[in-house]
Amino acid sequence: MGDATLISPQCTESETVRRPIRIANCAGAKPDSGIHMLNQTLYSNADVITGDYLAEMNLASNATAFEAGTHPGYEETALGGLTLSLKGLNEKRIKVVINGGALNPKGLAERIQEMVDSERLSLKIAWVSGDDLLHRADELLSTQANHLDSTNPDIKISQSTLCFLNDRKQNVFSQPLLSANAYLGARAITKGLREGADIVICGRVSDASPVIGAAQWWHGWSDTSYDELAGALVAGHLIECSTYSTGGNFAGFYKYSTEDLLDLSPPVAEIDAKGEAVITKAEKLRGYVTKDVITCQLLYELQGDIYLNSCVKADLSEVSVEQESENRVHVKGVRGLPPPPTTKFAVFYQGGYQCEITINATGYATSRKYDLFEAQMESKLEELGVLDKLDVFEFQRVGIPAKNPSHQLQATTYLRMFAQALEEEPLRLVAKASTPLSFPAFFPGVVQQSQLHEAVHFLGASPKSFDAGHPPAYEELAARRNYQPTSPVPLSSFGETAFRPLGDVALARSGDKGANVNIGLFVHTDDEWDWLRSFLTTDCLQQLMGEDWRPDYFVERVEFPHLKAVHFVIYGPLGRGVSSSSRLDALGKAFAEFIRARYVHIPKKFLTQVRSVE
Repeated sequence: MGDATLISPQCTESETVRRPIRIANCAGAKPDSGIHMLNQTLYSNADVITGDYLAEMNLASNATAFEAGTHPGYEETALGGLTLSLKGLNEKRIKVVINGGALNPKGLAERIQEMVDSERLSLKIAWVSGDDLLHRADELLSTQANHLDSTNPDIKISQSTLCFLNDRKQNVFSQPLLSANAYLGARAITKGLREGADIVICGRVSDASPVIGAAQWWHGWSDTSYDELAGALVAGHLIECSTYSTGGNFAGFYKYSTEDLLDLSPPVAEIDAKGEAVITKAEKLRGYVTKDVITCQLLYELQGDIYLNSCVKADLSEVSVEQESENRVHVKGVRGLPPPPTTKFAVFYQGGYQCEITINATGYATSRKYDLFEAQMESKLEELGVLDKLDVFEFQRVGIPAKNPSHQLQATTYLRMFAQALEEEPLRLVAKASTPLSFPAFFPGVVQQSQLHEAVHFLGASPKSFDAGHPPAYEELAARRNYQPTSPVPLSSFGETAFRPLGDVALARSGDKGANVNIGLFVHTDDEWDWLRSFLTTDCLQQLMGEDWRPDYFVERVEFPHLKAVHFVIYGPLGRGVSSSSRLDALGKAFAEFIRARYVHIPKKFLTQVRSVE
């Protein structure tokens, strides 16, 4: 592709390199098919293709099998996408940066190098190291055992997490560690691209880091070009989750026909020299890129109005989203700040064993039937001496039977019984018909960036390595902003109200980060915004959570005025995180739809063109 700081591959000699780089996403999770990478190669006119294959727990879920030699350590769907696309990438000179290397980025890079050599393609393959800290985890946790949320005295860290930290002898943890990875930024990626890499295989880099690295290489930004890097960080956040920016998981999906939402394609980001981005898609592929879709995704998995990466902090307090034209949404207003001195340190350990069973009840006196079952189970387990050996034991009632049902399924609900214990044997008595499964538990820590040794390594006939170095400056994290409505408007001033679902006027998106759930809700007009921000206080959210609220939770609230959005982080609902959460909605993705389904008093003037959707 050549040096993008001079002439970009699609530019004529008279054009400058400062045209926006076009970055296409090909994956947002490991199940995403390799066909997405092939389609982006064929149809997106991309300069770079990026993919995010790693959820928080991917590395831990494959760690034991990788160590035993029964899993390659990398994500097979990443290999599948590259296998389908290599010839097209070579022909079109499209670069690729993905984190599908997972536990074994070198192994995936070597597989790709073998195919490149076999096909005699002109592609330089590189891989990134420095994220895997398992060999140093005992030492780091013993000397820097800071939980990600430990600096906030209002947050109550779960007792099971504290037990993990404290239960060790001679700095060795009693619960075996499975994986320990630092979330890397874009430095090694940028270095690799500047040294001529065509395909860069990463392990645990932050979700947006491939996009930051590609944009920094293309535009020649320095490590202190904070506004530009922050803009690329937000663009990466918007496209990293596959089809979420083209209509997938969209709260307003019901505005489209079912057929229109089939076979969606991942998005494309066009990032200019200032770091501003237009989110779009390949014209020949399916999907919808609208202001509402992008606003939903922008609010996804935030932790307030400061978005963190180990290269930069992005201040989102003035971010705005505007529809530029069909399937083109302009995102701007992001301000950059120096990165924090620490980065996220994801440690997974053997948490114990768990089991669950579900039973159904139908029709009349359903609640009493479940009361009886719960009492029978608790009585028998107490008799067997099992109850006090369980760390978690919950009954969860799912659904309410329809009144006057027209068929039996309408009258049927189910009860979920969920249990966890450090040892396997007690669980065999809880659910004799099922086999207890081991589960990984999550400790979200932080590690000093100065402790990391990040590098990029080239394969091929002339192997070589380059250190990525460290950020030139750091800025300590301030306390997260948290405030009640700014200049609230009296709710009575909006006139008569109707008791309707909040979703009649507000769209939303929610997600998970460790033990926490985030949610952002937004509306469309200035009048609706005055009402929403005045109505949605922290106390209001607690009331909307109903019986799900717990006194040991903590809530932070901020506003995004240009998005007309109120954003909350609720600390604690997921316990130790998705891999060990007892919640049915362990990823927090359905939380927004629960809140939108809650009935509130909405001004009637906002409902004149609204019809509730069942």
